[in-house]
Amino acid sequence: MIPYGRHKVDERDIDFVVKALKSDWLSTGPLVENFENEIEKVSGAPAVSVTSGTAALHCAYAAIELNPGDEIITPPITFIATQATAALFGAKIVFADVFKDTANIDPKSVKDAISSKTKAIVAVDYAGHPADMKELREIADKYKVFLIEDASHSFGSIYRGKKVGTLADITTFSFYPTKNITTGEGGAVCSLNLDLLDKARKFSRQGLIRDPDKFKIRNEGPWHQEVHNFGLNYRLPDILCALGISQINKLNEFKLGRQKIFDFYSSQLSDLSWLKCPVRRDYVEPFWHLYPVRVRSDLRERFTTFLKGAGIGVQVNYLPVYSHPVFSDMKIDKRLFPNSESFYSSEVSLPLHNNLTQEQLDFVVAKVKDFERVII
Repeated sequence: MIPYGRHKVDERDIDFVVKALKSDWLSTGPLVENFENEIEKVSGAPAVSVTSGTAALHCAYAAIELNPGDEIITPPITFIATQATAALFGAKIVFADVFKDTANIDPKSVKDAISSKTKAIVAVDYAGHPADMKELREIADKYKVFLIEDASHSFGSIYRGKKVGTLADITTFSFYPTKNITTGEGGAVCSLNLDLLDKARKFSRQGLIRDPDKFKIRNEGPWHQEVHNFGLNYRLPDILCALGISQINKLNEFKLGRQKIFDFYSSQLSDLSWLKCPVRRDYVEPFWHLYPVRVRSDLRERFTTFLKGAGIGVQVNYLPVYSHPVFSDMKIDKRLFPNSESFYSSEVSLPLHNNLTQEQLDFVVAKVKDFERVII
């Protein structure tokens, strides 16, 4: 089976991790800061490393002090972690529809969803293509709400000449094995707002205060540390940071490799009348995470079954979040989100990762074209 997504680890990564294993530190050592510095070089903003993209979102919501009754505006086309981590703070999830082509949140739909209780707009960079952050920034500034960028798919992407990581008030990344780089499990929070970043860091380190100048308890010894606000243990260990540092060293190689695969698919499949290839706005430079094609909804199940039967791993990204049973109490009228419904009903992600050989890519394309005989 050709997997639709897969990490790429080589001897350079293994050597770096083994060196970390032989060091004096396995967790919360010098490689954590080193990795965060490397993330900052890519994102353009100071970073806090955490244990997953989900943890990064949880920390971001903690940083903006999300409270019960607050509302966040999010797109339905995303992995549910975007909403789940906010819901755990008691926030109300408000959905805004997406664009038909990119599946990124539509600023016009966002503006219609703004209320006096809105605390944040949360954009998701679907497939690695940055959302329309300029328009979203204008809305966030006008209504004095936070702008969060869930960039789990887009580490290393560029929007209007600016690095993803510098566009929102706070940005989150994922380093899961199928993502652009990997630490096995892992993620990061980035922000140019150092106050927000400090709050995210404290939340990710169990809320511990170690600075004597900030202590409220003054009569303890040099061992003392204290907690003012609850946090959780989201520390990323040195071992995984070692893998992350090694992976970032190959970032350009990975990005160019994925772009080459993206361009190959597009050149070979764009003439098919029954299939739509993904698009790219001319003002973005994506680090592609997915290659999402669109087929007629009545063909999708047969299409995925046909490809899997040929040994080609495909995936659908994603079920609109409001369709999950956990949101059934919201009684969402799906007709309010025609683009999200249409996108989900027709989307299929073809294999996209840096382990793919040209022979495998040729095979995928050939089988996609072979499917035409099934539908004629």
